[in-house]
Amino acid sequence: MQPKIHIIGSVGSGKSTLARKLSATLDLPYYELDNIVWRRVPEGPDIRNPDEERDRLFHGILATDGWIVEGAHRNWVQPSWERADLIVYLDTPIRKRNYRILKRFLVQKLGFEKGNYKQSFDMLAKMYRWSYNHARTDKPKLMEQLKPYGDKLVILADNTELDRVIRHVRGDKR
Repeated sequence: MQPKIHIIGSVGSGKSTLARKLSATLDLPYYELDNIVWRRVPEGPDIRNPDEERDRLFHGILATDGWIVEGAHRNWVQPSWERADLIVYLDTPIRKRNYRILKRFLVQKLGFEKGNYKQSFDMLAKMYRWSYNHARTDKPKLMEQLKPYGDKLVILADNTELDRVIRHVRGDKR
């Protein structure tokens, strides 16, 4: 049976990087929840999917044998927490998140890396706001919502702790 993993964290915490690494290591597909919420329009701006379409796409993923989903969303993703074998919360320090947010902005703005959305200074400001608000308001609410799933929750200080996640998936809870 293939594992089902949900990765959560603030913007810049390393969710996508960890999901890509786990996907390659475990040979599982991964899905960015932002790409389920938004219909990407290359010439922009992106269009928010109606809730019904978002939910249809999301439940289609959950119906498959094994998956990795990543995203900071918390109000509509509870079915994945219920079905997940492992929930990983990336509790990355804010200074590291801030660095990653700026680095992502620069490499995508300069065209060295393709992103899911068009980089703008307005979006950069939103990212920093989301990052700062995460610790103050989002994280406490999220931890409360995750209490029923504590037996499958792993909190990591960074996405570099890939080995710890792999051990957990394989049954070694150290």
